[in-house]
Amino acid sequence: MRNEIELEGIIEDYLNGKLSEAERTAFEQLRKNDPMVDHKVVAHKVFLESLGDYAQVLDLKAKMDRAHAQIDVETLSEELRPHPSYIINIWRKNKAAIAVAASFILLTIVTVYSIQQNTKQIGNVELVSRELAKIKSSQSSLIRIMNSKNAPNAPKNVKPANFGGTGFALTANGYLLTNLHVVDGADSVYVQDNKGDSFKAKVVRTDSQYDLAILKITDKSFSPLSNLPYRLKQSGIGMGEIVYTLGFPKDDAVFGEGYVSSRSGYNGDTTQYQVSIPVNPGNSGGPLLDHQGNIIGVISAKEKQVDGATFAVKSKYIQEALNSIPNDSLGKKVAFNKRNSLQGLSRNKQVEKIQDYVFMIKVYK
Repeated sequence: MRNEIELEGIIEDYLNGKLSEAERTAFEQLRKNDPMVDHKVVAHKVFLESLGDYAQVLDLKAKMDRAHAQIDVETLSEELRPHPSYIINIWRKNKAAIAVAASFILLTIVTVYSIQQNTKQIGNVELVSRELAKIKSSQSSLIRIMNSKNAPNAPKNVKPANFGGTGFALTANGYLLTNLHVVDGADSVYVQDNKGDSFKAKVVRTDSQYDLAILKITDKSFSPLSNLPYRLKQSGIGMGEIVYTLGFPKDDAVFGEGYVSSRSGYNGDTTQYQVSIPVNPGNSGGPLLDHQGNIIGVISAKEKQVDGATFAVKSKYIQEALNSIPNDSLGKKVAFNKRNSLQGLSRNKQVEKIQDYVFMIKVYK
């Protein structure tokens, strides 16, 4: 909470030109590399501009009231005459008041239009992959470092404008599931486990209909995992049921818990759930689990400007994507684990067990 308040104060000083040159440069670098901070700056700027517009409206209203008191009412109430000289006389006597009124109407139209334009943005869906960048720290502590030193196998001679998300294990021998939009257009893909070790991977299957992608860890240094602790739930889940996810909106895994708020996704999409879990860029591709530790979906997107409106592709369609893979296309049929060793465990024990099976996805383009 304190950091949020301090950030708001820094944003206020930045917009009012109160930061030093070094602080301003560092903050602009932070805006460039952290979309959440940039969003806060834009929102705060719009808020300040709205306050300014409102002050102008009040000022114009006061001017209109003063102008109205000066209008020659008797002249205006006379019977209208079509001769041009009559109109000219009215304009000469009341042009100040008419100009103020016109300004007020114009400002009102612009303000209403602006509100309508902003309203149209509500309801847009935002894919929650994140941009990764190595950021230098500054004296004002405005910049946080997104750790990349634990990627010894990172590709060389590749422009470090990277994108990332989350993936989770489908099998113990290195098949992972993530969103297609996380890896789409990648030159190379690396995955990082909860210990910070990175492994080269490749995209072996995509499903654009459900925004899914299957990866295979190809790095020789990768050791097969133990048997998966979760299973893919075949049946649906009802509204109000407790669900949780684990993902990588930052370099450490982040736990999020909530509930199913709708059995359909954005605009009534029946292939998705809507869940009340706050997510951030980097959560794309993370597993969605029920309270027993069954996989019920994969996090894919969130609704802009609506807190907790997150969408997840249902497990039914994960299974369909797996079933669509030809037996000989991957050398071995990918079959999801049928056992669930998480059932009956407390939430913290469940999370502790699944951490080894959830990976950060690093994409080099």
